[in-house]
Amino acid sequence: MWRDISYGKGAIIGVLDTGIYAAHPSFDDSGIPPPPSKWKGSCHGASRCNNKLIGAKFFNFYANDSGDDAGHGTHTASTAAGNFVSDASAGGLGRGTSSGIAPGAHLAMYKVCTLIGCYTSDIVAGFDEAVKDGVDVLSVSLGPAYNVNFTGDPVAIGALNAVAKGVVVVAAAGNNGPRAYLENSAPWLLTVAAGSVDRNFQAVVQLGNGNHINGEAFNQISNSSSRPFPLYLDKHCKSLARRNVSGKIVICHNTGAMNDSRTGSINKTDITGIMSVGAAGVVLINRKDAGFTSVLEDYGPNVVQVTVADGNSIREYVRTTSKPSASVIYKNTLLGVRPSPTVAAFSSRGPCSFSPGVLKPDILAPGLNIVAAWPPLTILGSGPFHIKSGTSMSTPHVSGVAALVKSVHPNWSAAAIKSAILTTADITDSRGDPILDEQHQRANAYAMGAGHVNPTKAVDPGLVYDLSITEYAGYICALLGDQGLAIIARKPWLSCTKLPKIPESQLNYPTIVMPLKSTPFTVTRTVTNVGPADSVYTLKLYTPKSLNICVLPEKLVFSKAGEKIQYSITASSHDNRKKFIQGSLSWVSRNHVVRSPIVAVAGLDSSLL
Repeated sequence: MWRDISYGKGAIIGVLDTGIYAAHPSFDDSGIPPPPSKWKGSCHGASRCNNKLIGAKFFNFYANDSGDDAGHGTHTASTAAGNFVSDASAGGLGRGTSSGIAPGAHLAMYKVCTLIGCYTSDIVAGFDEAVKDGVDVLSVSLGPAYNVNFTGDPVAIGALNAVAKGVVVVAAAGNNGPRAYLENSAPWLLTVAAGSVDRNFQAVVQLGNGNHINGEAFNQISNSSSRPFPLYLDKHCKSLARRNVSGKIVICHNTGAMNDSRTGSINKTDITGIMSVGAAGVVLINRKDAGFTSVLEDYGPNVVQVTVADGNSIREYVRTTSKPSASVIYKNTLLGVRPSPTVAAFSSRGPCSFSPGVLKPDILAPGLNIVAAWPPLTILGSGPFHIKSGTSMSTPHVSGVAALVKSVHPNWSAAAIKSAILTTADITDSRGDPILDEQHQRANAYAMGAGHVNPTKAVDPGLVYDLSITEYAGYICALLGDQGLAIIARKPWLSCTKLPKIPESQLNYPTIVMPLKSTPFTVTRTVTNVGPADSVYTLKLYTPKSLNICVLPEKLVFSKAGEKIQYSITASSHDNRKKFIQGSLSWVSRNHVVRSPIVAVAGLDSSLL
């Protein structure tokens, strides 16, 4: 597909982030043509710009150039559209050829954040400048605090103007999982959750009883001198200076704050303290709610991270053995890991408490232990490539896909491109089984949205659910009234008087949320034919017996490209024991499957839907 569409050439991805290390080989412009004539951007303070990096500007009060002192912006930009770099690795891990999702696309960096943070005014200014410059896609790996009203959300405010100008805005769901603490939930945003890939950086803890525990390690060394060491069991990896851990491998738990599964109370300083008193190594047991998600952190050498289940096996061995010991064998990079993808524990879950009638997050993409470009030296790590995790990492994957779709369909609206990505998503993993969450339970729509992004299918969706800026404005009017519209649109004179008030569930969104109740409730959707002129689509419903669904008509017959057809979905259920019930509907033609998840939710106020 890359070759067929010229790797996304001609598309422009703007990135709102911490800046960019422009001299990185990922931003070399070999094989990249000049930017299209519509481009009006420029470079301020970057060490270099070229046909790959065509814009670099800074807005933050504490910034005096567009360089990247944090690494975050360099990582996300290269993930979205980095050029090919051979023999890339993160300290020898994941060695291969590095590339962004749209390696032929152009990049423009808008530095709106530093290590200190991001200012609301800078974020909105970055949005406006990017739109003025002529970007096609905006990748936004930042977000407001949880449960912020759209009127106080700089991303929602800045993005509405961008979407009105045809720019696809892709934003991170947040790293507050596995709780329902969602960020960037406005329906004009494409909100991205984070999942795993079929690769890990394996380190095997070989116990003295012969059992092998498969963990992972950020820093891996030669196995030439690997030998058994005594094991020392500690609960928190803290205050070990006065304990006899010299020459021993310390086993301890990473006990972190409940609102962020990526981080915990253990940091590199704690591990350095353990090693400074002579410990041979550390086996760090992940938090319980992290499940099977291991977020690799640079704790220094001789540190292995294991899941809580495997950690408990090691703890049991230590408790029941008089002289417990273990050695560590480094395996470097293991491919073909199963199951994959899975939803990462840190990925924030829906629903959006402020607008529960729109399903969020929208889509799942790779965000766990991602290898991408990095500056030579920052306080958060050194390059040229680095491993990072978060919905910040999954977001540019989807931004790259949006750029690929835009390069094929330059006249499509932002909503049409979002629809193409959502309705073609995968709901099964590499084995053909349902996608799982961090506990290896079946992932629901509030964890993965429509499913895992599939770039090849997204460029040819068959049908799309389109939305105009007028419809988004009507949604804002129904939700927030005149004042809300004036604030978000930044036009004080705007009024809802002449706009249709569109309830949440009636918004022409590619996913469907309805109240779970015994009284039938009906919503409508309109699909636009973007496939062959003469196309026939037949309904396929996948719903549990407890959810009664009626869709009319059951067949869509198109006679020309661009033709629109409306259909209705009526749902009811007498099952009041569950918080929500989910199913899906698909429109199936000879060459396309256009799928929409359906979520029926208990307690939704149908008067607002």
